[in-house]
Amino acid sequence: MRFVTAKTDEKVFVGVIDETSQTVLHVREAQRKKEEKVTIPITMLECIDRGESFITKVIEIVEWAKEHCQDAYYPLSEVKLLAPIPRPRKNILCVGKNYYEHVIEMDKEGTIPENIIIFTKAPTTVIGEGDQIYSHPHATNELDYEGELAIVIGKRGKAIPKEEALHHVFGYTIVNDVTARDIQKKHKQFFLGKSFDTFCPMGPSIVHHSMIHNPNALHIETKVNGEVRQSSTTANMMFSIEEIISIISKGMTLEPGDIIATGTPAGVGKGFQPPRFLHAGDEVAITVENVGTLRNAVK
Repeated sequence: MRFVTAKTDEKVFVGVIDETSQTVLHVREAQRKKEEKVTIPITMLECIDRGESFITKVIEIVEWAKEHCQDAYYPLSEVKLLAPIPRPRKNILCVGKNYYEHVIEMDKEGTIPENIIIFTKAPTTVIGEGDQIYSHPHATNELDYEGELAIVIGKRGKAIPKEEALHHVFGYTIVNDVTARDIQKKHKQFFLGKSFDTFCPMGPSIVHHSMIHNPNALHIETKVNGEVRQSSTTANMMFSIEEIISIISKGMTLEPGDIIATGTPAGVGKGFQPPRFLHAGDEVAITVENVGTLRNAVK
């Protein structure tokens, strides 16, 4: 299933996309029409908190709605897709330098990390599919893109063994780790240069883990104004999904709704000679195999 946070007529709801009909099912509305006590939560975070009981109930509602409740479906063209988790409870966790060729493009003599590099982005950075990335011309001249697969945690855990890591995943989404490179360089740590408002486009959906056979073998591609800039596969990550979850959780509890961006492949704007940074009017489209495409324009 592909879960979305959607908005129509000023109503925000958790929905499930029907790819065949290009519609989205308002799950709470369908449950109400099924004449059940409404138990589906209002927000995506609350839904994820419910764990497998939420998934079981949604499967039941979707099967019923297909035959009995077409009026709980909305055409995708008539709804606004927000970020699947519009306001995360915590900072977004991000893996740095997780693709060898990206390390080299950023520093020809770059040291390949022996241990995972983690930084974070503020929750206020998050925007959704189709929302505009603000270029902040008053603060940066080096606006860059980074297409990434992101993990959404579904089960609480600490000191998670690698072999158990995927059991803690709710699903996967796409993140654009937008970066002000000059601010990143100036302040040394990544946080400020990564945390301007609108610097974390996310979505358009969360694809449930059951739809992703192997998250470590997904093609990832970023286009700017239709031109392919990044093209790789998560098989090229130096730290796998399982390793990322296991290492992060060694001393820190991961909780439902936590988001982990897994790093970006080569082809970012700063990696070109001369650099090819983003400007107002540019459009960035990031596609991850079996997950979807996230599109955002720059203003």
